[in-house]
Amino acid sequence: MSSSSRSRVWQSECVVPLAQLSLLNKRTRMPCLPILATLHPIKSELSLCVGAHIIPHPAKIERGGEDAFFISGHNGGAIAVADGVSGWAEQNVDPALFARELISNASSMVEDIEVEDDPQVLLRKAHAATSSKGSATVVVAIMQKNGLLKVANVGDCGLRVIRKGQVMFSTCPQEHYFDCPYQLSSEASTQTYLDAVVTTVKLVEGDILVMGSDGLFDNVYDREVVSTITTHRDVTEAAKALARLARDHSTDFSFDSPYSSEARTKGIDEPDWKKLLGMKLTGGKVDDITVVVGAVVKTPSYE
Repeated sequence: MSSSSRSRVWQSECVVPLAQLSLLNKRTRMPCLPILATLHPIKSELSLCVGAHIIPHPAKIERGGEDAFFISGHNGGAIAVADGVSGWAEQNVDPALFARELISNASSMVEDIEVEDDPQVLLRKAHAATSSKGSATVVVAIMQKNGLLKVANVGDCGLRVIRKGQVMFSTCPQEHYFDCPYQLSSEASTQTYLDAVVTTVKLVEGDILVMGSDGLFDNVYDREVVSTITTHRDVTEAAKALARLARDHSTDFSFDSPYSSEARTKGIDEPDWKKLLGMKLTGGKVDDITVVVGAVVKTPSYE
């Protein structure tokens, strides 16, 4: 399957228990509970039940946007999101191609013995195999069946882990300066897998993972992520609600978004005469929006 056809699959919403799935099908609809058998469970393992939703930039709908993601049933589950850097369009390069190929490579390599559930190694191998011109920010998370989550991120795609109504883990964006994030690239002068921030988090049953491109986190505060998650029990509906919230904020010129708030802290604001009138820079950032929501569930292991 080509990277472009994979990306079309990944741009559809989905709900699947990862223990039963390695590649998504657009029509896949499976319950989040394991299929019970007549065998006797000998232990309980943890896995991810995942839903995803993507809303392309309004001007990029026909091309499907420039984000890409994958969901894999490897081990306890693996998820990743990449965001193609739009500046490449100025050089007549489709920014989506690099992100899609990078994610396609990561999806096909996640089960490699050499990777050993290490997302940083996965980034190294996937990046080395990517031949498209361009660059992308990316975050990858691989969960073992004992609940150990390993995360590697380059740039400003992000991950939140929510436990009992609170954000107990958050990735930190990496940037050279405002609105210029770290990125994996076809050019040798940029970042590599060695620049990834690598973190290990111990998950427990009931934890919720929210992964997304900057189109989500530039427009939705963590408190809004938590409140949205707590009002949706279904992971697909939660992902859809978060994506739609981000879209609504992105086009609201009066909304004091995370993006505009950070811009002001970096000295980017309205002209002085407007500030004298009590005005400040507000508004969201119109962008591709990708949201992946995963619930940590127990999966019985049978004899």
